[in-house]
Amino acid sequence: MSKVSIFLCFIVLSFGIVLAHSSKNGLGIYEIKKGDFSVKVTNYGARVVSVVLPDKYGKLADVVLGFDTVKEYMNDTSHFGAIVGRVANRIAGAKFTLNGKVYKLDANENTSMLHGGKNGFSQVAWKVKKHVKYGRSPYITLTYHSVDGEEGFPGDVLASVTYALLEPYKLSVTMKAKALNKATPVNLAQHSYWNLGGHTSGNILSDELQIFASHITPVDQKLIPTGKFASVKNTPYDFLKPRVINGPIKQLPNDSRGFDINYVVDGHKGQKMKPIAMVYNKKSGRVMKLSSNAPGVQLYTGNYVIDVKGKGGFIYKPHAALCLETQGFPDAVNHPNFPSQIVYPGKDYEHGMLFVFSIKK
Repeated sequence: MSKVSIFLCFIVLSFGIVLAHSSKNGLGIYEIKKGDFSVKVTNYGARVVSVVLPDKYGKLADVVLGFDTVKEYMNDTSHFGAIVGRVANRIAGAKFTLNGKVYKLDANENTSMLHGGKNGFSQVAWKVKKHVKYGRSPYITLTYHSVDGEEGFPGDVLASVTYALLEPYKLSVTMKAKALNKATPVNLAQHSYWNLGGHTSGNILSDELQIFASHITPVDQKLIPTGKFASVKNTPYDFLKPRVINGPIKQLPNDSRGFDINYVVDGHKGQKMKPIAMVYNKKSGRVMKLSSNAPGVQLYTGNYVIDVKGKGGFIYKPHAALCLETQGFPDAVNHPNFPSQIVYPGKDYEHGMLFVFSIKK
């Protein structure tokens, strides 16, 4: 056998090993289902791919934006359905100081870090630890081991998320993290884009929104918090009582494309679950109520979703959905007056969300 033949055989064998490895630890889409209520998840970024539930006429629809294939998520810049981290939202200057040491991070939004960097938790393969498709409480648990120095963060972190279906029409999301050897910031967020009319129904401007928060953390031109708190009273940000989104969004400054702001949850204390928000789509009758134990929630109205080809070839446009990302406050690592996001070895991080869906006729 010639050297060329041996070399080609080596390449074929190596390629076969790679394929076998990819097949064993590859990417896929997994479903959990309870009656006519179902959720699909991919282990690429631990993303929610679809949430299907009935409207007031019993008609089923998928109420989150996304793509048909895992491959399409690999080119996604909107973080559709993802778990974002190690630190969600923005970190000013892509750096912070911890225990006297300055850590320089991956700057992926001008000079800032957004959602954990270019290769954050939303852009990696998670392991499927357990998957129960049917039954009394169908669920899927995924894990990811983030290594010391990844995107500039200190220490190894073992993260997990469990999506579970509960009765009736409840979706539980539990995010956990352990700092294995060094203190490190952790702030995970679930980044689904919701349109209760169905992902092909157009924009969410006619939806009714309520947010149980009397204050926001105002931001500068780069969307970095100033460190201050501002009352929502007499501002477009006031959703303490249910309001149709279209009115307040028109009252925002002219240079704003829509809402992209962190709200300070009223009455937050420790790990206790609190009501966060309510969304109502009149045409479908669908209502979504969200509770969480996080101190903040980012309202984002899909301002930069511009002509994105989504599921079924449908084209998503600005305001095609809204995000309610429960979280720690943005840039908390650089604001000592914000709740700390530092997790120490031996003291675990846990962030819970509960989505309760119902019908209003």
